[in-house]
Formats: sequence, structure tokens, C-alpha cells
Amino acid sequence: MSAKEFTLQEIAKTLSAELHGDPQCRISGIATLMQASATQLSFIANSKYQKHLASTSAGAVLMSEELLSGFSGNALVVDDPYLAYAHVSQLFAKSVTETAGVDPRACVADSAVLQSDVYIAAGAVIGERVTLESGVRIGANTVVGDDCQIGKDSVLEANVTLYHGVRMGRNCLIHSGAVLGSDGFGFASDRGEWVKIAQLGGVVLGDRVEVGACTTIDRGALEDTRIGDGVILDNQIQIAHNVQVGKNTAIAGCTAVAGSTRIGDHCTIAGACGITGHLTIASGSHITAMSLVTKSISEPGAYSSGTGMMPYQQWKKNVVRFRQLDDIARRLKAVEAKISED
Repeated sequence: MSAKEFTLQEIAKTLSAELHGDPQCRISGIATLMQASATQLSFIANSKYQKHLASTSAGAVLMSEELLSGFSGNALVVDDPYLAYAHVSQLFAKSVTETAGVDPRACVADSAVLQSDVYIAAGAVIGERVTLESGVRIGANTVVGDDCQIGKDSVLEANVTLYHGVRMGRNCLIHSGAVLGSDGFGFASDRGEWVKIAQLGGVVLGDRVEVGACTTIDRGALEDTRIGDGVILDNQIQIAHNVQVGKNTAIAGCTAVAGSTRIGDHCTIAGACGITGHLTIASGSHITAMSLVTKSISEPGAYSSGTGMMPYQQWKKNVVRFRQLDDIARRLKAVEAKISED
């Protein structure tokens, strides 16, 4: 992998940025304001880091117009520095490009349909009647079960498992350890014993879906579990059977979504949230970290549950007060009744 280097003029053109300073300054990487060298690009997207602008050694800084005044170094002015950073980071990404073909140590069923430019690494297993479209890349030791369909330019990293009948759209990225299509947690009770309910649905992913490492998406009981276009799922997320996640929704790590819940479009769900089953979450909802959602959300907005961190002794006192709330509510109701009688 050769080192990448761009002039500021080239980067400015890529970002449609307003360039202030030396257009021929050469940039070979990205770093923070505090750590950047004269050949690296930095950015400032949070005002609390403004104090580092005066001392940064960065070759250039991505910034908004209001921060330009008083800055003497090279600058690329954009409306949204963080979004610009996201775009420019892709210029410097270290990409691994494999030659198309099937490693002789892979196991591919005779009935599988592979386009000529597909890459399959050592130890991968491709089941019966699998379809791999153009540009698909299958990592080492990944298992693709029978009847799966994987869309154009999608990537499954090493050690991914797709059970049978999983369908993926184009340009998806599935990180290592993810499991798609495992059985949903469906059981019926028979006099104290559990009877398994066969999970007859599948898993369907739209286009441009990213699934984080060790995330699990269960197959549906009868209908498919569906993940919409542009959804991003962090590491170690549990998506239960029959869940539907709307397009461009983002879910952070360690969140669990119980069965048959429907999450709308353009939602953001922070880390370690719990969402119970058979709920509907309105499009445009934002749920803050470690919230427990036990009822449907009908209007977009920000929602939270639980309490924030506080000193331990204060927390102990508050727990006692919380346990007294029911008694306080009864006493308050009695006082209000007495006042209304008077």
C-alpha cells in the first residue's frame, strides 16, 4: 500500500472548500490539532478545542468561517468541518484490494452463482444456490448459508456468519463476528417446558447498510427482519426477530431491540439502550444513552430515561427518596383533597 499525498488545492477541490494559504502545501495524512505535523491536515468541529488553534503545527485546518479570523495558518473553510473531515478521511483510507478469484482453500457449492470479479478468501464457505453479485468480497472463514443473496460491491469481513436465506443489497459492509439470520428467541410454554417456535422468516438488508463487529440480527418468525437503506449499526447490537429499522437510522453499541418493534427513518439511538418488543418509534426520534424504552414514541424528538451520574452518597439519598415517592404522592393527593373541601 503506497503512501497517499495531496496538495491543499486538490483537497479543496474535492471538498468544494474555500482555501486560505498555500495551495501547493502537501498533505499526507490527518491528525488532531494537538498531534498534527506540518504535512498533516486537522479539523475543528467543537469550540472547546479552539484553544489549540494557536499552537497547532498542522499543515492546514478544516474550519468554519467564524473561526478563520485571527488564524494565520493554512485553512480550508467549509460549512460543516466534521462532515468535511468524514469525506477527506476517505482519501487517506488504507484500502486492501484483492485480485478477483476464489482461494483454493475456500469451499464453494457447485450451485452457487458468482460473478467473475468476486473475491473469496481462504476458509470461506459458500452454500447452495448462493448469489454473489459483481464486486462482492468474502473474507477468510466467513460462512454464507444456502440461498443467500449478496448485492453488488458488498463486503463481508473475516469470520462473518450468514445463516440461510439472508438477502443483502448493494455496498453493504458486514464486520467480523457479525451473525445474520440466527433464530429469533421464540418459544411457547407447555406446563413448565419450552417448545421452540420454528423461525420461518429471513433477514433482508437494503443498500449501503453497515453492520458492526459481533452484532446479531435474528431472522423473523414468519415475516422477515428488515434493515433499511443506509442504516448503520455499531458493534455488539442485538436486533431481534421481525424488527424493522427504517432508512438512515443509526444505532450505537450494546443496544438491544426486542422482537417486532418498528423503528422509523432517520432515528439515532445511543449506546446501551433497551427497546422492548412490539413498539413503534417515530421517524426522527433520538434516544439518549442507556435509556429503557417501554412504550411507543409517536412524535419525533429527543427522549431519555434513567438518571445521570452523581456522587455515590448523593445517589444513595436519591434512591431512598425515590422509594418514598409513592407515599409522598398519596399524602399530596390527600392534602389537595382537603384543600378543595375547605
